[in-house]
Amino acid sequence: MRNVKKILDRFYREYDFKERILHDPIQFPLSYENPRDIEVSAFMASCLAYGRVDQFKSVIKELLSRMGVSPYDFLMHFDPKKHSKRFNGIKYRFNENADIICMFFMLNKVLSRSLSIENAFKRFYRSHDSTIEKGLAGIMSMFLKMNTAPVYGKNIKPRGLIQFFPSPTQRSACKRANLFLRWMIRDEDIDFGIWTGIPKNKLMIPLDTHIARISRCLGFTERVSQDWKMALEITEALKQFDARDPLKYDFALCHHGISGLCESMKKNVNCRKCIFHTEHVA
Repeated sequence: MRNVKKILDRFYREYDFKERILHDPIQFPLSYENPRDIEVSAFMASCLAYGRVDQFKSVIKELLSRMGVSPYDFLMHFDPKKHSKRFNGIKYRFNENADIICMFFMLNKVLSRSLSIENAFKRFYRSHDSTIEKGLAGIMSMFLKMNTAPVYGKNIKPRGLIQFFPSPTQRSACKRANLFLRWMIRDEDIDFGIWTGIPKNKLMIPLDTHIARISRCLGFTERVSQDWKMALEITEALKQFDARDPLKYDFALCHHGISGLCESMKKNVNCRKCIFHTEHVA
């Protein structure tokens, strides 16, 4: 494991974060200065950050542009009857236009009651919790208990709405939610650290196919299903290399896969040249 840490630390230390930001949804909250605008734009961006980067980027950009200068102020005053038409025609893969409008409606309810997503999250998180699991499960349950009739005409929860609010109680890896929490809680490199009182080592890895593939290569997990248990296993493995800040490796590892440098063992003829290949870290 000593060689693994050495390679991970060097990879993290030398990684070009600035260049890869252009290929990551964090570029959207980075365009704001007010912490409240950063928080809500980050939540929206993380909710839609799945599929092809170029496709979800265009949707997020269009939504934020139609909100005006301050997405926080817009959402604080959002009324589905008054403002829904502003977003006509915008949908993304599993998320119909009404699902996106309902997400805005739900955020309005949270912000009106708690002033920030952080305050709402901390209603469920406790400092003695070993991870952010209970806090995440609690806030997702809170969202999905809201009455959606003002948007859909009746209190329903379509698939495209539920997809915005994954929960560890459903065994989901909660990749996008954990990505949002990393942005908000971690306070180094590109992350904002605007939430206080939650240690960085309570975070969970934002698990996707890229992280899963590299983690299997490095022996962090042998699990097949990309679920909450796998995310926990990988996070615990990373704590061996940095107990205080295990997710510092996340961005670089994930983008190593997104960039195309890491594919499956069967497809990638350059696998043996990879910095993380087992021959290099043995």
